[in-house]
Amino acid sequence: MGTQQVSAPLRAPSSGIVHINIRLTDGYSIISNRLSQHRDLSLLAIGLSTHIQSLPAGKRIGIKVLAEIFPESEAAIAAGLRELEQHGFLRRTRERVRGGRVATRTESYNHPEAATRRAHPAPVREPEAEPAPEPEPEAEPAPEPEVEPVPEEPGPAPRLVPPPTAPRPPRSPLPGPCRPTEALYAAAADLLAGLRRTAPVFVLSEEDVRRLVPGVAAWLERGMRPDAVREALTDDPPVPLRHPAKLLRHRLIALLPPPLSVAAPVIPLQNCEDCDRAFRSPVAGVCRGCGEARTDGGEPFRLSA
Repeated sequence: MGTQQVSAPLRAPSSGIVHINIRLTDGYSIISNRLSQHRDLSLLAIGLSTHIQSLPAGKRIGIKVLAEIFPESEAAIAAGLRELEQHGFLRRTRERVRGGRVATRTESYNHPEAATRRAHPAPVREPEAEPAPEPEPEAEPAPEPEVEPVPEEPGPAPRLVPPPTAPRPPRSPLPGPCRPTEALYAAAADLLAGLRRTAPVFVLSEEDVRRLVPGVAAWLERGMRPDAVREALTDDPPVPLRHPAKLLRHRLIALLPPPLSVAAPVIPLQNCEDCDRAFRSPVAGVCRGCGEARTDGGEPFRLSA
């Protein structure tokens, strides 16, 4: 391993900053002076861009993620990110990924002007040629018939992406069973607590299990087997999985199966008290014919012995 070298000016200035620099061999990032000395950016925005440019490609960032790392509030971080977007150091877009989810793609630029020139190169001007001699006048050709232009098909409508500070819609409620029982809730709690046996990334706290039990109970009440519920909730999780309880809540709502169809009740057979014939009715009594005879005051029909 090589010895680190310290570089300092041979003759230190009498005032101002003095740089004591150590030659770095790893763990460093190259930051452009266009960012570090930008006159129109706040120190918060410059610090955010420096942190973002030091992250490896594919690292997830966002307002909430940055607020968990640094002491600034989410509102201050959101304002700093907007500064970087206005000056071209940051670009955020929404893209639809596998599973129908929407993910944010963040692009960080260390030289916005050069990136813009690369994306839109200036046209190359060719040298002007010497003017050719004017040709002799020719007979004017017959005018061509006018052709009506074909209307162009409208392109896809631009996708409007709401800003990060836009108000979010209210969360959908967690489903619950129609006929809750202690046994149903106990089976749902056992299923949630045991998810880490087959999917180690789904480690839940007791509070998470308590909140998610009604949703799992609704699945079990609708005829889903426990192994089928377990597979549907833990299949293909994102990497890394930072909030397993939030992912389970989303899937319990979005993937809820429909309830099983209820079979029509069977009406039992009864024997008529007057004619002893069989008829269907939920309660004992007389058949329709004997009931009409009683209403009209006639004699009920009786079977001969």
